Amino acid sequence: MALSLAERARLISPSATIAMAQKARDLKAQGRTIFDFTLGESDFDTPENVGRAAWRAIERGKTRYTPAAGIPELRDAVARLYRDRGLETTAKQVVISNGAKHALHNAFMALVNPGDEVIVPAPFWVSYADLIRLAGGVPIILNTSESDDFKLKPDAFRAAVTPRTRLLLLNSPCNPTGMVYSGEEQTALADAILETEVGVVSDEIYEQLIFDGTEPVCFATLRPGLADRVVTISGVSKSYAMTGWRIGWAVAPPAIAGFMADLQSQETSNPCSISQHAALEAITGPQDSVREMREEFARRRLYALERVAQLPDVTCRPPSGAFYLFLNVSAHYGRTLGERLVTNSTEFCMAALETAGVALVMGQAFGADHYVRLSYATDLETLSQGFDALADFLKK
Repeated sequence: MALSLAERARLISPSATIAMAQKARDLKAQGRTIFDFTLGESDFDTPENVGRAAWRAIERGKTRYTPAAGIPELRDAVARLYRDRGLETTAKQVVISNGAKHALHNAFMALVNPGDEVIVPAPFWVSYADLIRLAGGVPIILNTSESDDFKLKPDAFRAAVTPRTRLLLLNSPCNPTGMVYSGEEQTALADAILETEVGVVSDEIYEQLIFDGTEPVCFATLRPGLADRVVTISGVSKSYAMTGWRIGWAVAPPAIAGFMADLQSQETSNPCSISQHAALEAITGPQDSVREMREEFARRRLYALERVAQLPDVTCRPPSGAFYLFLNVSAHYGRTLGERLVTNSTEFCMAALETAGVALVMGQAFGADHYVRLSYATDLETLSQGFDALADFLKK
């Protein structure tokens, strides 16, 4: 008898962002000119000082197993980072993982029992629902509105809470919308949460990519006692152009952090030793590269919004963080674009890729089928040419 997949294989599907990026690469390999706006990955190189720190680690023989939760120096540095933001944190509460996605997996495995509900505001990052299901949980998708900047309102949260509600998953700055909850908005949510027994997983991976002079807000700091029921997720991938280095972290109450470290010891042993030393330099060394990257993303954001305003029948709420535009393209549903009759975001994205060579990600994957996501984490020339192609595609 042949081997068969376990039932959990039905709980997940391939990442839509990675799938669309692969389609774009396949067309490039065939000689097509493709303007790829799919992946949430900066086009900047990892800062030079970070790369040198990795080389020094290799030269010093830092190539062996590390503690499962990460090297003490890095855990201490992350704890100091959060203490500076007002969160009383010790190294024992920090678990270094193989990227923020791995930290999210650890958090759900630590906190979610079979059948527990996790409230997920939509639009949401493509992996959230699948990670919750793999942990045995039930994602409860709460739709938010474009008119509210896609932000969850406290009353909507209160109405969604049931006896089975275990967690709220909060993401600010948000992937895919780029929206950022203000301190006041987060405090109002914190007050609503403290009326319940619900915990929070706060994904803050884009925390340093915020525009218009806004400072990062760590959700766990907003009210006394809130930190006891919040797991904060972040890492170096986005802010330091280190996606491939795979270093993220969780900051959690001590018992939760301890289990996450034990779980990681069984699953991966430890994150890459060299990457940990590189991450240590990233967060403790000069921060000029973060400022320069943020300023460049701000310029690209303004340019991209100007170009969106010129597209026929496409709207976009101006984002306040990350490096995405979430475009409402639903006015084009019912049209034939290229050789496709477009009735949803997947068909729109396929038509744009096949006809115009513009690679976007369908909003359907983010729980919002009227939209597509465009990543402007690329150079202005590519943005200019890609918007030219998209404009011609829509006008035809």
